[in-house]
Amino acid sequence: MNEFWSAVPVWIQVVLVLLAILQITLEVYALVDLYRRPVHQTTFDNKWVWLAIILLVSTIGAIIYLLAARKPAPLTDEVATPSSSSVRTDDIADTLFGPRDESVRP
Repeated sequence: MNEFWSAVPVWIQVVLVLLAILQITLEVYALVDLYRRPVHQTTFDNKWVWLAIILLVSTIGAIIYLLAARKPAPLTDEVATPSSSSVRTDDIADTLFGPRDESVRP
């Protein structure tokens, strides 16, 4: 094995190592995403199927999972409303510089 590896040019060795790192990173990312994602946000509603695809089909399985298996989070009708106690500019000025005379205040 060592004789074969030493016969390969250095630039090809670097490319192969980078591709291996990319493959491992992609698979780890897909597995972590699958672990964190709720079951109802995956296609087929079954994480075991996707775990098998990611692990057995290797890089292509991770790519298929990332492209096809993830459903977006459901949209809710609840929208974050601004707080009812909004701060006025006059209140900020009064806090910073002290209260004004009531005769000057509009």
